[in-house]
Amino acid sequence: MTAQDALVEYLLRLGDNALILGHRLSEWCGHSPALEEDLALSNVALDLIGQTQLWLNLAGEIEGRGRDADKLAYLRDARDFRNVLLVEQPNGDFAATMARQFYFDAWHYLLLRGLTGSTEPRIAEIAAKGLKEVTYHLERSQEWVLRLGDGTEESHRRMQNAVDDLWMYTGELFEADEIDQAMVRNGLAPDVATLHEPWLGLVRATIGEATLTLPQAGWAQKGGKRGVHSEHLGYILADLQFLQRAYPNATW
Repeated sequence: MTAQDALVEYLLRLGDNALILGHRLSEWCGHSPALEEDLALSNVALDLIGQTQLWLNLAGEIEGRGRDADKLAYLRDARDFRNVLLVEQPNGDFAATMARQFYFDAWHYLLLRGLTGSTEPRIAEIAAKGLKEVTYHLERSQEWVLRLGDGTEESHRRMQNAVDDLWMYTGELFEADEIDQAMVRNGLAPDVATLHEPWLGLVRATIGEATLTLPQAGWAQKGGKRGVHSEHLGYILADLQFLQRAYPNATW
């Protein structure tokens, strides 16, 4: 694999994480527990879709095969997506959505902060823009973990279940393979392994303040970064890609 191939793969991972999580959050539109939350979740989804466009356009430009963000989003099959498994997990109830969001936001914040120091100016520029948005995302999801965990007996029970159920998907966030290693060697991205301790510190402090219990480290689900996904991604893509697949090259 060439350095260019590795960079394209890495950019696809960044773009696909934002795309799939953004789509998941958009599923709450019209179904949120309160109007304010409906607007907030939609705004976070739009932020992530905006970041998707920047990452995937850059991936397509570097790849040089004539694929832009739209083609990469709508015309790839599930095995070609490089998002981590955490972001494709179902929304569940509101507590599950917020637990998933908090786990991801804490990691996303640290990753983008590291990417602002990338030797590739376009990566650093996109990361700096996204970091402002993700800082807000993290504050918001952290607040909900605290409110629900330290809330009623029912909200505490649901948030604890969500924290436990999604924990197995967090290990993949820090799994460094040959793509990640190539990025580190070339000064393009931070070593994801170095993000684990700060992430764990933030998560542990929040979970503790929320009167919740952090699960013990154990077996982790992996494979999304290599294109091995759960059954959920196929349903997401069936919804996401339907219009473009049914009416190729359709425009507004």
